[in-house]
Amino acid sequence: MTDSAATRRAGADFLNSTVRSMPPSGIRRFFDMLAEMPEVISLTIGEPDFTTPEHITLAAIASLEAGETHYTANGGMIELRELIAANLHDRYGVTYDPRAEIIVTVGASEGVDASLRATIDPGDEIIYHEPCFVSYAPCIAFAGGTPVAVATTDATDFRLTAGMVSAAITPRTKGLFLGYPNNPTGAVLDRSELEAIARVADERDLLVYSDEIYDRLVYGDHVHTAFSSLPGMRERTVLLGGFSKSYAMTGWRIGYVAAPAPLMEGIAKVHQYGIMCAPTSSQFAAIEALRNGEPAVAAMHAEYDRRRRYMTDRLNALGLTCFEPRGAFYCFPNVSDVTGMDETTFASNLLTEEHVGVVPGTAFGPSGAGHARVCYATAYEHIVEALDRIERFVGRHRG
Repeated sequence: MTDSAATRRAGADFLNSTVRSMPPSGIRRFFDMLAEMPEVISLTIGEPDFTTPEHITLAAIASLEAGETHYTANGGMIELRELIAANLHDRYGVTYDPRAEIIVTVGASEGVDASLRATIDPGDEIIYHEPCFVSYAPCIAFAGGTPVAVATTDATDFRLTAGMVSAAITPRTKGLFLGYPNNPTGAVLDRSELEAIARVADERDLLVYSDEIYDRLVYGDHVHTAFSSLPGMRERTVLLGGFSKSYAMTGWRIGYVAAPAPLMEGIAKVHQYGIMCAPTSSQFAAIEALRNGEPAVAAMHAEYDRRRRYMTDRLNALGLTCFEPRGAFYCFPNVSDVTGMDETTFASNLLTEEHVGVVPGTAFGPSGAGHARVCYATAYEHIVEALDRIERFVGRHRG
């Protein structure tokens, strides 16, 4: 072997340093573990247990039967973009030009990636709150930016405050990434809290990326406020949304980005070169969802709320203290105080001993320590059985 051959790179050596340093998703690790175990009740993956409403599926089937199997415009079918624009205006009073300020993406996840890559220069700092969805920090890093985490705690129901944002700003800060209603905690921000953050964004000239994929899943007296609808925020906000959660359409991979035209011009370039367009049949399904899906959304919401109240009450009765989540479909209880276990040990032992899957809170950032994400997007009777098993587990391991 020649000297040059002996020193050749192989395998992972070809990966860039950012990718090599990024850990795999902690959610998927536990999902893969429980997939190999019998009689497991999974409270892990944030996916509706409901099947996509039949009329939505039939609309997609009809499009296929009609031969609608070709590319659409890069930004998505104009009819769909017009419906998204109308929906945002009707719900939140914010207006977007469907031709120049909305694109249809492959799920909200692609929207997150495209938006960050279009707007971040190397070294730009992007503030984000944690615990949060697992992709925020990696996508910021993949785009060349520096993720700057701000820890929230259960002492304040995992709310981000304007003061926290201000304290994290440096001369290199370019933007703020928000994810409310929140995955994994179920936390929400009231309008007054958002307005205070908006004032900081305006004063410090921040671009705000607002992931509002759970906007339709809020409970009690909470009313969701789209960040871009706040005074002065439309021109500095990238609004991210989709159909996966509220319409039970995770597998269809259909989302959207709404942003002012100068920003959208760049975001659309990343989308255009990386994706071409979202799946055509999924776009037809989304059109049907926006036209006729409201009764199904309301029915699923009511069932989530029933499960939410039951799970929150049971967890607190067991001593797994949990504030009342008012968004998404997750509880985020403290599992360490009662059992003395850290969150990973708790999740691993619960899976082994009682065949119930939950996700350690640190899968969503270090500030999730001591907690677990418990998802109530599964059948009510399964939730009852899972909590019976958790009660047995806690009874054996109560510290």
